Amino acid sequence: MNKRLSKSGLIVPTDADDAAINRGIAADPDTIEITAVLTARMQPLRRRGRPTVERPKAPMTTRVDADVLDAIKHSGKGWQTRLNDVLREAVQKGKFKAAA
Repeated sequence: MNKRLSKSGLIVPTDADDAAINRGIAADPDTIEITAVLTARMQPLRRRGRPTVERPKAPMTTRVDADVLDAIKHSGKGWQTRLNDVLREAVQKGKFKAAA
């Protein structure tokens, strides 16, 4: 009979269960045994998610007039990027000074 560990709820397989599992593994042509040589050649998994960038974007909260926001949003998908482009252009034209 399987033993259930009290806190984690993990069911520990019996010796018979282990033997059945190992027989299934041995019969599966897609499995291989991980040897010390294979372990030495293994590479860590890549980090999931977006790649890191040199200058990440910073979140902000601001209030703008409703008509301005409506006009920007109605320009279609990607309006946040276009808003960022408008602000960047203003900084590049000298309307704002970027912090050093």
